[in-house]
Amino acid sequence: MPDSHDFPTAWLRVFVEVARTGSFTAAAAALDYTQSAVSRQIAALEAEFGTPLFDRLPRGVRPTESGRLLLRHAEATLAQLDRARVELAALGRLESGRLRVGCFATAAASLVPQVLGAFRAAHPGVVVTLESSLTADLLRRLAEDVLDLAVVAGDPVATRAAADARGVLLEPLLDERMLVALPPGHRLAGRRDLRLAELADESWIAGSERPGDTLLGSALGSGFRPHVGYVVGDWIAKQGLVAAGFGITLVPALAAAALRPDLARATVHPDDVPVRTVWAATPRGVTPGAAAAAFLPLLRAGAEAFPRGPAGPAVSGPA
Repeated sequence: MPDSHDFPTAWLRVFVEVARTGSFTAAAAALDYTQSAVSRQIAALEAEFGTPLFDRLPRGVRPTESGRLLLRHAEATLAQLDRARVELAALGRLESGRLRVGCFATAAASLVPQVLGAFRAAHPGVVVTLESSLTADLLRRLAEDVLDLAVVAGDPVATRAAADARGVLLEPLLDERMLVALPPGHRLAGRRDLRLAELADESWIAGSERPGDTLLGSALGSGFRPHVGYVVGDWIAKQGLVAAGFGITLVPALAAAALRPDLARATVHPDDVPVRTVWAATPRGVTPGAAAAAFLPLLRAGAEAFPRGPAGPAVSGPA
């Protein structure tokens, strides 16, 4: 047998149709080919395999032993290709597939679940996974093809440098104001653009005894030095301590919707705690899957609908 070469799958379809009909002429009519074109393709296929595939009889053709063997493989190959076409079409229509989303913790409080809800309603056949982590870890997981898309946040200069190093593309979604969660009835409840100097005597509840490692770190440049009275990592526990009057805590605007309704709140002046940029992050140079391509516009719309401006979301005090 000669060395094998690649050949068009169309030859296999012609071969199967000739075997089915027992005639070059009938196969040509079924495939909308000329009879001579069918004859040439069968001859080329026989030359490829180095053996006759059909016996030419007075009335039609019949597969040889080699032809019967090839027929089993040709039918299986074409059936597999047809299944692949069906699955690819379903993937393109978002009737199947997967979407792997990552986000930082407070984005998981409201923005991302709302967008995922809209996506699932539109495309219930897509399997969606969500994981929450720090921005640095999310950028790494994007680069390692563990995630398709992530919502990240942080200092613009540092975050962009980290994204560039990982080969990740950042698209700005929104600038997030910071709030302060206050005990019920606090004298500063509902204030807008609150200056941190007015909170100099307050006890802060933070995730670390080192303010630089927490959301308060961005306020240190202005000379503010908070008194951290309680170190608590759990978000629910922080709210419980604030509600009980043990102190106050800084809250990103994305998490405002998840605050206990009995807590008071106020917006912080952006000169004291700068707004935090939130981005959609995707692998640079990678063709997005159909699900990720459909999710991004929903994410942009969700970010656009997020409350902006001095008022921010839900700052008027306890409900």
